[in-house]
Amino acid sequence: MKTVEAGAFSILVVFLSTILAANAVALDLDQAKTESGIVESAGLRKSGVRIFKGIPFAAPPVDDLRWKAPQPVASWEGIRPVKEFGPRCMQLPIFGDMNFRASGMSEDCLYLNVWTPARSENERLPVLVYFYGGGFQAGDGSEPRYDGESMAAKGIVAVTVNYRLGIFGFFSHPELTRESPRHASGNYAFLDQNAALVWVNKNIAAFGGDPQRVTIAGESAGSASVSAQMASPLSKGLIAGAIGESGAIMGRTLPARPLEETEAEGVRFATQLGAASLAALRALPAQKLLDATGKGNTFRFSTNLDGYFLPKPPREIFEKGEQARVPLMAGWNSEEMNYRAILGPNPPTPENYSNAVRELYGAHAEEALRLYPGRTTEEVLDSATDMAGDRFIGFSTWKWIDTHVRTSGRPTYRYYFARPRPPMRPEMGDAVPGLAGGVMSGEAAKVAPPPPARGAVHSAEIEYAMGNLSTNQIYAWTADDYEVSKTMQEYFANFVKTGDPNGSGLPKWPAVVADAPAVFLRIDVATKAETERHRERYLFLQRVEGR
Repeated sequence: MKTVEAGAFSILVVFLSTILAANAVALDLDQAKTESGIVESAGLRKSGVRIFKGIPFAAPPVDDLRWKAPQPVASWEGIRPVKEFGPRCMQLPIFGDMNFRASGMSEDCLYLNVWTPARSENERLPVLVYFYGGGFQAGDGSEPRYDGESMAAKGIVAVTVNYRLGIFGFFSHPELTRESPRHASGNYAFLDQNAALVWVNKNIAAFGGDPQRVTIAGESAGSASVSAQMASPLSKGLIAGAIGESGAIMGRTLPARPLEETEAEGVRFATQLGAASLAALRALPAQKLLDATGKGNTFRFSTNLDGYFLPKPPREIFEKGEQARVPLMAGWNSEEMNYRAILGPNPPTPENYSNAVRELYGAHAEEALRLYPGRTTEEVLDSATDMAGDRFIGFSTWKWIDTHVRTSGRPTYRYYFARPRPPMRPEMGDAVPGLAGGVMSGEAAKVAPPPPARGAVHSAEIEYAMGNLSTNQIYAWTADDYEVSKTMQEYFANFVKTGDPNGSGLPKWPAVVADAPAVFLRIDVATKAETERHRERYLFLQRVEGR
């Protein structure tokens, strides 16, 4: 009897010890030890996910560090609470679909956020690092549509990253080039992203992540960033997979310009401000610089071929197979841009469409009209929408996918997101959807309301892919929308985990194969694989645009 009692007591001790150990692990992961110091989260959420908000991954890029590559974070003593999102980077209110949870706006903005489901730092979970969109002029890692909790609940450590924008992220000037040890200026936004990837490589294990299983992703400018990070020799060894949603730096939108060209742009801007030297430019308040960018071409500061982050044109890097040879999943939406981008204010008649195409393509107009026909009003609406979307972002994304398939030897998966958003909720009043995913209200909505969407507009897929429909209170989501989101998020999660989006219960998604008709996944209520019918369009755009 004593032996039985002793055995039972031993089992009880082991049982209680196991519980206490599990609790200790859980409590320990409220804190994580980074290279710079210990950070503490806000605690465990109902989903089983912990959120670490506003972790600095580089020194504040202010004063003499304005327009310099990101520098290391200063270490701290004790425990640093990271329970609030850091400030968003300096930006103008350009887009109507952005909703920030950040603690204000500041030049001191190089912070990242981590969502982790790990119960211990030994789990080595796959990692998703997401770069926001916004034309390299706006955006923030705190936006609810990028929230990582839903993805983390699927067994992934999710990270969103802030990076400098506009004049702070891409300003180039001869004096900056001369002072740089790399003889490069501009592309600070990309260097910020690279610094964040270095931080992830060194620190993500403390959050239960695997530094060898890092997938980078992004939408629009964020997607272009993914293609840039794949192309750069600085980053390609830090990533195991890539996801691109609508955009690449291989087309007419957000291209990489020659350094001399962007330097000259910088000199003209400095002259307009009356700043005779780099020291004078650095002495100007951040808000004054930002306000000055709003008085001209807001998008004047962009990617350049700096010879350091981008040693040569990205297209050439991909053509030679010098990019990160990792699995790629990328695609675009069915209405990336509205037909008015081709027709302007003119009605969508065959005559107006033909005239617009002839003005755009001159001697190549007949071929363009064959590939994008417009013999009836309905055909004009379809073709002008397709042409506008391809010129804006579809072609560059196609070029990225097509080149990677031919030169990487790695699985590549292409999608086409076709689910239109539902109507806005009644409480939105007079607000209407704007172009490229924005929202218009008040006088702007009355003066030039956009025509009804004919498909999935630019940026519409983000909440579906990240499992964040419920964070967007503008639209009256239906059961079908949640089903599409469930399907799309499963594909994304599977890809992050294995490099292959396919999984149990999902329609088969074939990889694109070189020298064969391309197959893509059409994502909608009835998601299915389809064979490409418009390759000739992209080859035409490649030829006539010289890209």
